[in-house]
This record gives sequence, structure tokens and C-alpha cells, in this order.
Amino acid sequence: MAFTNRELLARIVQCEAGGEGDNGMRAVATVIMNRVDVATGEYQRVNQGDLRKVIFQAYQFDCARTEIGGKPNMQNIYNMNPEPIHFEIADWALSGGRLGAVGDCLWYFNPYGPCIEGFPRNGNGTFHTAVNAHCFYRPTAAYHLT
Repeated sequence: MAFTNRELLARIVQCEAGGEGDNGMRAVATVIMNRVDVATGEYQRVNQGDLRKVIFQAYQFDCARTEIGGKPNMQNIYNMNPEPIHFEIADWALSGGRLGAVGDCLWYFNPYGPCIEGFPRNGNGTFHTAVNAHCFYRPTAAYHLT
């Protein structure tokens, strides 16, 4: 399926944070767009400002995968049916909207418990804030060398 960037962003926002309310979905959209806009490091080098490359970069977003660990992943962007709110958030993010509380964060995850200090495991991110059930991580100096 060939989705427009708008629909692709709406689908991943719904899939990754659909139950997190407006701010939770805006926070996830902010991280995705931060990866599109980042000027240094792995995400700039690998994705070169391309939203599709950001979303489909291997092992980054579970919702972009139809299989995880050799098993079908039914919660994926292809099984989403975005509603008007998801498109509104996609439009907001694509037009430059960013959730200030998330700042320059490049990672998030739902630990199903307390946030941990560093993420990802390679030490490139440090805890910044939590928005609903997701923890958000900003890049360390080490990230910019990746």
C-alpha cells in the first residue's frame, strides 16, 4: 500500500499512541518529526530527512512491522483506520508543530512501569520526561557521533 506522508504519519501516531490522548499522540509525532529534522547522527545519516525512511528504519517502530520475533504483529500501521484526530495531529506535525515538553527527544517507549534513566541501550539517550505511559529520551553527546 502506498500511503501519503500524511496518512502514514496519522497511522503510526494512532498505532503507537492512540490510547494516550492528544498530548500523548502529539508527543509521539514530535519524536518522529525530530528524527526527520535532526541535523546530525544516525537518523540524519540513514534517513536524510525522509519521513518514510524514519518510520520504516529497521527495528525502530513496532507498528511499522508486520512481524516481531517471527510472529505476526497485528497492531501495525496497515491495520489502522485513522480518525480525524489522527489526521489533525499529522497535519500539525507536518506543518512544524512540536510538543514543547518533548523538546528534542529522539526516542520514546512504554516501559509498563517506571521510566529508566537511559534509552536506547547503547547509551545515546537520557531520560527527559514522561507523557502519559510513554517515557521520552533526548540525545546525549554520544548520539551525535553515530
